[in-house]
Amino acid sequence: MAEEQPRTIAKVNIVARRFDETLAFYRLIGLEIPEVRGQSSEKRHAPANNGVASFAIDDEALARIYSAEWRHAPVKNSVLLTAQLPTRDEVDKTFEALVGAGHRPIQPPYDAFWGARYAIVADPEGNSVGLESPTDNSKRSWPPTESPDA
Repeated sequence: MAEEQPRTIAKVNIVARRFDETLAFYRLIGLEIPEVRGQSSEKRHAPANNGVASFAIDDEALARIYSAEWRHAPVKNSVLLTAQLPTRDEVDKTFEALVGAGHRPIQPPYDAFWGARYAIVADPEGNSVGLESPTDNSKRSWPPTESPDA
């Protein structure tokens, strides 16, 4: 008898009302999303196969530590997508590029308690998108302190 595979969250889809702007946002982060060709102008799909995603659930108390938005405003969207960037500097550069392109900053870059450089920006659909560097154990801190306000 074959061993049953564990159940996983295997895919995240964003339903984009502002399709072209949303593609441009994620391309600005650095995701490789091919040009959409041969599809009708009203029924489009753009695959972005960019590796394996992890899945986690945080409570509101923890979210208030790493996101100023959770401390200061009622949050409509409880899903946080996170883009893994190659360096700490890339978090800052990508944040500035996205904000410079007119996207709403949620959390300015800072050194997070888990050892990564971290920031959050809203995509064109209003989804919160974290920008995270690899973890540097020398930058870890405990107990966690609140992120800087936006």
